[in-house]
Amino acid sequence: MMYTTLGDTGLDVSQLCLGCMNFGSELPWMMNDRDASIDLIHEALDLGINFLDTANVYSTGESEEIVGDAVASANRDELVLATKVYGDMFEGPNGSGLSRKHILDQVEASLDRLGTDYIDLYQIHRWDDDTPIEETLAALDRLVETGRVRYIGASTMTAYQFTKALYTSDVEDYERFACMQPEYNAVDRHEEANLLEVCAGEGVGVIPWSPLAGGFLTGKYERDADPESGLRAAADEYTQNRFTDENWAVLEEIRAVAEARDATPAQVSLAWLLDRDVVDAPIVGPRSSDHLRENVGALSVELTDEEAARIAAPKTPRWPAPGKD
Repeated sequence: MMYTTLGDTGLDVSQLCLGCMNFGSELPWMMNDRDASIDLIHEALDLGINFLDTANVYSTGESEEIVGDAVASANRDELVLATKVYGDMFEGPNGSGLSRKHILDQVEASLDRLGTDYIDLYQIHRWDDDTPIEETLAALDRLVETGRVRYIGASTMTAYQFTKALYTSDVEDYERFACMQPEYNAVDRHEEANLLEVCAGEGVGVIPWSPLAGGFLTGKYERDADPESGLRAAADEYTQNRFTDENWAVLEEIRAVAEARDATPAQVSLAWLLDRDVVDAPIVGPRSSDHLRENVGALSVELTDEEAARIAAPKTPRWPAPGKD
């Protein structure tokens, strides 16, 4: 396993982050089997992954409980546990959002489910139009001051919103967001001219979600063929919307590079993302040991500039998003 520091912080994280949304029973495509989920987390830890990302809303806390059980016997000092707050946790007033009350209530619930005294990275899952950002940042700052949280992060918002939050932190002397979770991969590149440009300029770490485009970039789907029953795209319109001529052209280049390198499309897709200078650690979501080991194998794939350019070429350029120096 290879490690990097998260943005401008000194926090060491594995170059792959284990996404834990799959661990739970909320949706049919999730793992459902608690013991199998714990075993997979243990295998990830054995492979050197020290960075785990979940959220309170994933299966309404079940994912956090599974992660907590899995890491109970691990060396806590080496782990970087990340979770999120914002989504609906119960019906009625104060059941969601980024108010001081909801944040302070939910962090305690997450700590309890994770079985830990502190959260390494506490992230706002979405922007809350109904709560002043000053209130949200003041609550998060308090969590850092009291030691309940080590770093704060954000996910999925506009560049204006994120810039406003960073500016507010600077002006009011609140804790600053250390990282951002955007959707980013070889076909979903809309953030290159938006959030990624802000992150690069502000020294903010980037941990992309959906690095394999909902499974599209694994190569398991075929052009002009309906997704097989049981695959995520069979019931997920968002993934199906990626089935465009432009995106198929990207996948064709990825498949060609993978064949020439004796690698898989998933490994080449992750290697392309890791080659982006702005990216720290893609969030992978394997549901089996084979998928996990395939993902880790991407760290051994180093693309040439020509290969990276071939993969990027079919998409309309959004921003230079340079490769590693």
